[in-house]
Amino acid sequence: MASEVLDLRGLKCPQPTLKMTLKVIKMNKGDVLEVMADCETFEEDLKSWSQRSKKTVLWVKDEGDHKRCQIQI
Repeated sequence: MASEVLDLRGLKCPQPTLKMTLKVIKMNKGDVLEVMADCETFEEDLKSWSQRSKKTVLWVKDEGDHKRCQIQI
C-alpha cells in the first residue's frame, strides 16, 4: 500500500476534483491519497466526488487556511 500527497492549495472548483481524478487513475486499490486544498467548496465537492468515484474518505481536517483529507483508493 502506497501513500501519496497532493497539494491543491490555490486551485478553485472544479480543478481540485479533476486533479484528484487524474492522480487516482495512476494509483492502486488500497493506496492512500492525502490531499490539501483551500477551495471554499472543497469539502462538499470531495463528498460528491468520492461517491461518484467510489473512493473512501478516511478523514477531513480543517487546518485553518485549508482542508486536509485522506482518501483510500
